[in-house]
Formats: sequence, C-alpha cells, structure tokens
Amino acid sequence: MTPRLKGALLALLAGAVAAMGQAPFDVPVLMVLGLSIAFYVARSAQTPRAAAAAGFGVGFAYFAITLHWIVSPFLVDAARHGWMAPFAVVLMAAGGALFWAAAFWAARRLSPQLWVLVPCWTAVELARAYIFTGFPWASPAQAMVDTFAGQSLAWVGPHGLNFLLFAVAFAFVVAMKAATPLRVASFLALLPFVWPVSQGAPAPLSDTVLRLVQPNAPQHEKWDPEKVGIFYTRQLELTAAPPTAAFGPPDAVIWPETAIPWNLAYAETILQEISAAAGGKPVVLGVQRTEEGRHYNSLITLGPQGEVSQLYDKHHLVPFGEYVPLGDFAARFGIVGMAPQNGVGFSSGAGAQLMDLGAIGRALPLICYEAVFAHDVNAAPERADFIIHATNDAWFGTYAGPQQHLAQARMRAIEQGLPVARAANTGITAMIDPAGRVLDSIGLGQAGFIDAALPLPLAPTLYSRTGDWPVTALLTILLGLAVLCRRRKP
Repeated sequence: MTPRLKGALLALLAGAVAAMGQAPFDVPVLMVLGLSIAFYVARSAQTPRAAAAAGFGVGFAYFAITLHWIVSPFLVDAARHGWMAPFAVVLMAAGGALFWAAAFWAARRLSPQLWVLVPCWTAVELARAYIFTGFPWASPAQAMVDTFAGQSLAWVGPHGLNFLLFAVAFAFVVAMKAATPLRVASFLALLPFVWPVSQGAPAPLSDTVLRLVQPNAPQHEKWDPEKVGIFYTRQLELTAAPPTAAFGPPDAVIWPETAIPWNLAYAETILQEISAAAGGKPVVLGVQRTEEGRHYNSLITLGPQGEVSQLYDKHHLVPFGEYVPLGDFAARFGIVGMAPQNGVGFSSGAGAQLMDLGAIGRALPLICYEAVFAHDVNAAPERADFIIHATNDAWFGTYAGPQQHLAQARMRAIEQGLPVARAANTGITAMIDPAGRVLDSIGLGQAGFIDAALPLPLAPTLYSRTGDWPVTALLTILLGLAVLCRRRKP
C-alpha cells in the first residue's frame, strides 16, 4: 500500500469514526477519536495540496454518514425524484468536505505547526454557519449535547465548543509522543467531552402547562385530499382530550409546522373549530398564507374565538427546498420563473420576533430549519421566556434526521438558558429544559400529545449576551499570530 493510499484511507476512517459521535449513534468519544485521527493525518501532510486532500477525505466520509438522511425528501415521491437521492448525498458530502479541505489547506499554508489547524477548522465551521445562508447541521459540537462539555454552550456557543473540541483532539495527538505527565493531562482534558452530563436536580417548573400535539402525518400522505381530514380531525381530538392525570387543563396548545392544509385566508371556520377544541385557550399552529402574491410559512396564535392574535412568518428559509436563491434578483432581468414575488416558493418574513402569550409569557417562535442557527435565536429583539419550535420532520425520514434536529433544539436551549416546547408532525415532539434535558417526549411515528409543565428560564447566559463575537475575535488573533510567525520565518 502506497503512503498516499494509506493516508487517503486513514482520512476516510477519521471522518467515519467522528460521524459516530452524532445522532443516532451518539458515541461522543468516537467524535473525539475521529478528530484526533484527522489531526494525525494532517500532521503527515507535507504540502498544502496534500493537506487539502486529507481534509476533503475526512469531511466527505463525515458528512456522507451524518447527512445520509438527505435522501428522505427525494423518496417522498420516489417515482419522480428518487433518482436524485444518491446525487444529493454526494453533493452535500462534497460541499461540507470542501469547507474542511479549505481549513486543512489554510493551516498547512500558514504554518507547518499543527496547532494552526485548530483555529482554521473552527473558522470554516463558523463560516459554514453563515455564508450562502448557512448550513451548520452536523457541527462537531452537536455531538456533545449529552456530555458535560455540552453545557459550555451556555458560555461559548457552538463555535466556541468546536474550538475546544478541536483543541482537545490536537492536544491528544501531540501528547501521545510526549512525556507521561502530559499524556495524563491530555486524558483529563478529554474527560468532559466523553463524560455524560448528570441529570442533576429536576428543572424548576412553572405553573404553566402546555399541550404539545403530534398528529403523525407521513409526508407522502400529508397533502392527500383523502387523508387531510383524518389528520385534521386527529389533531382536534388530541387537543380536546382530557388533561393528563398529573396536570390540570393545559394553558395553551401547540400544533406543529403547516398543521393544517388550508391557506390562512380560507380557514376562518377551521380556526374557530380549533379554538373550540382547545376550550378557548391559546393555540399556536403552523399554517401557510398568501399576501400580495407571495407565500409564507407561518405560525399563528389563536384567540378565544379563533381569531388570529399573533402572526410570525418564517424568515430563514431552506434554499431550493422553500425558495430558489436569487429568484427576486433574477426577476429584475425578466427571469420570473424563480421569483417568490411571482408565487414560486416562499418569501421570507421580517426576522426574529416574539409572540406575547399573556400570562404564559413571551415565546420566541422557530419554524423547523430555523432551530439550526444559533445566531438566529440570538437575533431576537428581546429575551423570551421560552422557545416554541414547530417543525415538520417528516421530510427528514424516520431515523437520523429527526434525531439530529432534536439535538440542535437542545443546543439552543442550553445556549439561551431557555426551555423549548417542541411540536413535531411525525416526531420527535418534546419538552426541553434550559439545560437541554428532554423532560418528556413522543417518539417517531406516533400520534399523541404531551401535557408538560413549562420549565422556568435561567438567567441570561453569556453566549446569549455576546453571540459569536468572542470566538470570532479569538480566531482573528490566533490566525493573525500564525500569519505574523510565517512572515518572520527566515
């Protein structure tokens, strides 16, 4: 076996092992081990080009495994779109791998010292969350949500945790050839990243009881004219069901994203029926609406008579899934077939906002994909009392995708110190406390509801106050130092 082939296989192995840290596998020690192998591979790369190839190999294996669920949307109508599924996996894996290749290339270009890969890798993960509208799914930090280190999200956020994770993987590789005391120190530094977080004392609960409804409408049946009435009636029955024995009547009801198949403009009678089923208590539900030729994916709150008292339009849309990028720009030049203003796809809302639910408190609404972005949650105009995450994870299949999406909702809870009330169409519906613990849930592929007391929020976290600026400043300093050292090298 040639050294080049051996290095390529080792890079692929590193990515595959690291992927085992993510849901549904959930073995965080393998994330650290995989990243450590990746640093070992990077150390062996003699040129920037070789380093880029190694980074691409690590990233391709990692993203191919963690994002394999991306085939699911194409299998909803397999006869028409199934042929696209393999290409989707390859392109998504290659796209993520290009970011990691850039990190490995830049690190080797800046310095032969291995430590430079730590800020470079963190920087490209930060970039992956922002550029081209962002796609931070499967961030290495996501695998740490059940570990002691995962609680550091409240202090440093996802990108700060990525930095710590990469730093520990680097130190672990370096220490393997060092003296015994340094090996012991590196092992101790590793423990928080593999040690399960203690459940600790129960989360302090408020007197507010929320009912979270999960209708379990499979995506291929969700809009079937013969089935929509079944799913709608099911949600009405779950909403009107007697309260759980441990609680009194719920103070509010939450339905998932696009919970009803009718446009808001034609749903007045439907909304009145929903409100009546809830006994006049507030109901938050997902619905599509149209205004001036534009379509919106929205959440509304119903008043006692079924009137719309609060309205939120999803503002961070899925590229190519909910809209075509640059569609409105293209319309200026007469290419109108892609433009949301001509009814193609959805238009984005005004941005993050709060829903005032009276005595229950103020909620930050997130619709599906929006829960992936820590900086979107930080963009709320004021601090909420809790987060509502309404989603339709039926698009993501019945295995890895919904579990990874739940992990990200739990990350947002820790980062903000806020509880998350999550209503999902086919699962996983959950009540999440401010430490990211799932207090109650409904599994995938089940219909039902949860009555759960809303946990009290914690004090504002450091990350909720500072966002990504501290880690950005740190990366700037470290990368600047690497550039300065390179220039001073004789």
